[in-house]
Amino acid sequence: MHLTLRQLQIFEAVVRQQSFTRAADVLHLTQPAVSMQMRQLEEQVGLPLYEQVGKQIHLTDAGRELHRHATLISARLLDLQAAMEAFRGVQRGELDLTVASTANYFAPKLIAAFCSLHAQVKVRLQVSNQEQILDALASTNTDLAIMGQPPAQADVVARPFLDNPLVVIAAPTHPLAGRKRVALSTLGKETFITREPGSGTRNAAERHFSRHGIEFHSAMEMSSNEAIKQAVEAGLGLGILSLHTLELELAMRRLVTLDVEHFPIMRQWFVVYRKGKRLSAVAQAYLEFLTQQARALASPKDPLADARAA
Repeated sequence: MHLTLRQLQIFEAVVRQQSFTRAADVLHLTQPAVSMQMRQLEEQVGLPLYEQVGKQIHLTDAGRELHRHATLISARLLDLQAAMEAFRGVQRGELDLTVASTANYFAPKLIAAFCSLHAQVKVRLQVSNQEQILDALASTNTDLAIMGQPPAQADVVARPFLDNPLVVIAAPTHPLAGRKRVALSTLGKETFITREPGSGTRNAAERHFSRHGIEFHSAMEMSSNEAIKQAVEAGLGLGILSLHTLELELAMRRLVTLDVEHFPIMRQWFVVYRKGKRLSAVAQAYLEFLTQQARALASPKDPLADARAA
């Protein structure tokens, strides 16, 4: 059978109204159009669906079974309509979000704030490196991504929404801890614990030192921010990390930020999606949420800012 929703809607209206003419009025169709659709419906089913006695319509056994299913389908269509309206109002839906590892320090806080406004939205979060994020965007396996500046050749739309300050960190016992306005040239004599080559943070640090004509010494490479923090805390060298990653360690005085000229290096976090992608209502709402509210909710506090202002 090749039944159409329109045929079932007309059949259900005829049964409800007990008249071809009244059904035509309700559906804003002509009576001949309704009669033709009913004939075609019977031809598709291959069985008589009704008998007309005078002005009364009586369903056959096949007609009653078809009417039962038509009623169920009509109810599901109403459910579907309500669901679509809910999506338009961002009352519920799903969001596939991919974030860089450093962004995961603040992403849960933003997701929680967004979900408090849209309680029925379901978020799936994936933490990846830059290459994996770009692959996920290209293959449409994610709605939005949060990352640093994407490569210029990437086929994506990128919107900045939050500052990402990179600061110099040291163990509290380091000789430079507590000193005011340390010259950047002084750091040319220090060794650094860094991420692997190709890391966005490491690239930014190397470019920053190069612009000021100072050599950057990487003494040890680590595969994660947590490993860098532990190495710096152990006194193996200095580190340069996003301030977003340091809230706990700074609060517990396990690490300190150094007051260095030309620091922090101010970068940006971007919310990114594939060019030409039609964002769902939920993704569009989260995009707007990030650009409007993320700064107030997730900006890290620089522990040196108050000291500089004093």
